[in-house]
Amino acid sequence: MCLMAFAWQPGTALPLRLAGNRDELHVRPTAPLGYWDDAPSLLGGRDLEAGGSWLAATRGGRVAALTNVRDLAMTTPPDVPSRGELVANALQCSDIEQWLTDLAHHKAQRYAGFNLLVATTDRLWYLHHGQHGITLSNVPPGVHGLSNAELNTPWPKVQSVREALAQSSLDNWRSTLGQALHNTQQAPDAQLPKTGVELALERRLSAAFILGETYGTRATSWLTLDHQGHINITEQRFGPMGRFKGETTLAIS
Repeated sequence: MCLMAFAWQPGTALPLRLAGNRDELHVRPTAPLGYWDDAPSLLGGRDLEAGGSWLAATRGGRVAALTNVRDLAMTTPPDVPSRGELVANALQCSDIEQWLTDLAHHKAQRYAGFNLLVATTDRLWYLHHGQHGITLSNVPPGVHGLSNAELNTPWPKVQSVREALAQSSLDNWRSTLGQALHNTQQAPDAQLPKTGVELALERRLSAAFILGETYGTRATSWLTLDHQGHINITEQRFGPMGRFKGETTLAIS
């Protein structure tokens, strides 16, 4: 994913509510939300070019979500593996805490920059691989936002979706957050982040919902994880210039 907001409330009936947008080239082959043929215990959308995902869940109540880190000053090793495989691996490893610790100590360096969230009913880990190193932490309870920098970096679109979720109720959070995620307005130049890309591209990427013929927002997803490990995911899909292509809702537990 490239933008998300989530409410983490461990110890409640609904520990995790999360929604976000996936931005990608429209020609990149993608499978819609579904159960994976080669891993039937996994539910999520899938990148058919590299085999990974941006948001997926597995039986037993585990969720993984990924964003890329956009920082041209960061050195990327040659022939890096797809970051999307981190989501699949996080859901299939037998010891998630050890797997994350191994990534934090050295294995994350194999990849370009990323943010990885992994949730169970009572834990939410955040692994960040950026220009200044690799950090693994537990996310504190509350409402958070994440894009292509560190957690809660105050980019305009991150603040917008985070505030929308914080101001919503359990009854209307999907619609309220959906409106914020589908906002195509770009940020004023004075508020743009400086990630090293040219100004015209920085402007385009500042919108929560990116419109374009070749690159843009391809999916919006909503996910809930309850205290019993039941997970529901809704995915809306979009083509070039935001043309609606369909919606799917599925559950796993």
